Amino acid sequence: MAQPQPARAMVHSSLLFLLLALLCLPWADLSVTALDPWHELSRLGAGLLLPAPPEAGTLLSALANTLAFALQGVALGAVLGLGLAAGYRLPWVRRLAAALRAVHELFWALLFIQLLGLTAPAGVLAIALPYAGTFAKIYGELFEEADPAPEQALAPGIGGLSRLLFIQLPLCWRQMATYTGYRLECGIRSSAVLGFIGLPTLGYHLESLLRQGYYDEAASFFYALVLIIATIKWWLRPRLVPLYLLAALLWLPPLAGLDWALMARFFTEDIVPAPLRVGDWAGLWPWLGALWRGQMAPGLFNTLVLALLALVVTALLALAWFPAISRRFGNPASRTLSHWWLVLMRSLPEYLLAFIGMLLLGPGMLPAMLALGLHNGAIIAHLLGHHLNGLVLREDAPRGVNLYLFEVLPRLYRAFMAYSLYRFENLIRETAILGMLGIPTLGFFIDSAFSEFRFDRAMALLLVCAGLNILVDALARRLRRRLHLSSRAEVL
Repeated sequence: MAQPQPARAMVHSSLLFLLLALLCLPWADLSVTALDPWHELSRLGAGLLLPAPPEAGTLLSALANTLAFALQGVALGAVLGLGLAAGYRLPWVRRLAAALRAVHELFWALLFIQLLGLTAPAGVLAIALPYAGTFAKIYGELFEEADPAPEQALAPGIGGLSRLLFIQLPLCWRQMATYTGYRLECGIRSSAVLGFIGLPTLGYHLESLLRQGYYDEAASFFYALVLIIATIKWWLRPRLVPLYLLAALLWLPPLAGLDWALMARFFTEDIVPAPLRVGDWAGLWPWLGALWRGQMAPGLFNTLVLALLALVVTALLALAWFPAISRRFGNPASRTLSHWWLVLMRSLPEYLLAFIGMLLLGPGMLPAMLALGLHNGAIIAHLLGHHLNGLVLREDAPRGVNLYLFEVLPRLYRAFMAYSLYRFENLIRETAILGMLGIPTLGFFIDSAFSEFRFDRAMALLLVCAGLNILVDALARRLRRRLHLSSRAEVL
């Protein structure tokens, strides 16, 4: 019997991604440059096994800052996203949401720090704006997929606000609440990573201690981050959210004095291309051409190379890991260990994993590729493992490797492709910001431009980065439709 066309297309798409990744290998810097990585790894392991207790006030303050930034940022992002979702059918609203989420929160933070300094509003807005774009997309698509019958029964002339409050929200509230809780978990990771650029979260102490080799002291902050993310399903209760948010607002007041003159100068002078500041319109194209050849093109190329390699590593790890947490394979002890391993890997931000990898292996694409693969592979493996536990198998189903290859994998491959394509969009965003660790992706050149106060170059590079993410998002969405993959993967 001929193979169904969508299944054949999925196989062809998988092989195409694998081929593209293999073609990227000659341009990837996968060398290990550390003098003695095993010695450094043993020191890190010893520090994790025997953590040194930090000063209680410092740890609690960093933990409170991390949660406060995350709670305020996600709450503001959800409110803004809900407002955009109400008009998500309008093309300009969809484009605005895509532009907001196309820029990583670290890049937003670099931008707001120039305007607001290392203040609470800078961190909150850095999380809120890209999350608003994501919330708008998810909430808007949930509204579009909801049962249309209640809305069709409304009398003509009912306003959009009434439709939102009395029709759309009641129909989609459960799914929206579930997704918002997941975004808070992401927000905690984002909040921690903001510490790597100076904001007083857990990442600030982790970056300082890890860079100095104080692994035993860093371990306490490391475990605190893992603990609050791993236990979120126990402490995040709907009735307690208002209290958490009130505490966050009191701990980090969201309002600060704004230097309007500085902001006006930033938007009217600093980000204007250098030739245009002196009225040299003829010099704009040579300026853009030099920027393209020296930074934009190399940054784009390296971003795509690293993202494609990381996608293949993500896929291979996910396919290897997801059976380990299912009751169809292994034993209770192996499933428990595998479960906590996946919890650890998906709880840690890719930026932190890549930073640790570079301390152990030296600078290059290898630690970044492994970090992206470990984190995203754990997320996909976790989701596929739950799918596997829900499968109904026939009584004479094979066991072991045969069960995996001929029964489980064919039935879950569609979900695997959907999750992989969705994570590829995130991989592009994360790959770009890993350039801030020294890899010559777009983030490397954006960070360098901000460091040199060349804000016109930084803005041009940010626009290129946003354009790349929007393009990849559109291509992945088109490929999902061609392969008849569910868009519901984006809600998980």
